[in-house]
Amino acid sequence: MEPVKQIDGRAIPFGRKNVDTDVIIPSKWLKTISRQGLGRGAFEALREDPDNIFDSAEFSGSPILIAGDNFGCGSSREHAAWALLDLGVKAVIAPSFSDIFSGNAFKNGILTVVLPQEAVDRLMEVAQTDPVSIDLESQTVTTPFQDRFSFEVDPFRKHCLLNGLDEVGLTLARDAAIATHEAKMRADLPFLAKGTGVVAALNCTLKSTSQAR
Repeated sequence: MEPVKQIDGRAIPFGRKNVDTDVIIPSKWLKTISRQGLGRGAFEALREDPDNIFDSAEFSGSPILIAGDNFGCGSSREHAAWALLDLGVKAVIAPSFSDIFSGNAFKNGILTVVLPQEAVDRLMEVAQTDPVSIDLESQTVTTPFQDRFSFEVDPFRKHCLLNGLDEVGLTLARDAAIATHEAKMRADLPFLAKGTGVVAALNCTLKSTSQAR
């Protein structure tokens, strides 16, 4: 997972409330187990309108999406986060998020920023013509017009995002502690550890999984 520290650029002024995961990525796209290519299906129903904002040249490749209340409600499909990433979105700003979507977004390196509706309205206005900047370290969203909005973020999630750590990365970071524990286990309980090669097998599996991501 790539570290998330500063996200700058045009923000898609979407603003729609109660956008569920079926709107973000329709169920027919869930047959794949690959994360690649899902951006083509992101907001598919809305993109049937030739004037939709997601296919606008002005917002092509925008790393920030500004949404309305309760973004990501509905089913728990992780494909919604995958689709946003494949679309180029690295952060979503909204007054509130579905808990499950927020968790899936975090695990895939997408920053979810909760701001009051008044702040979201202001950012929607700015996004029509100018870029927006998100600084995770200082937990602020700023604009070229001296707007500055602070947001809260869970300290553990902040640490993981800043350092690009998913579950695999967190486990690999504890490699030395795991090795020490396994060595002690082999010494204290040789009948359990005999011939298992637990540490080597675990490291091999985790590194393979990390590379696959």
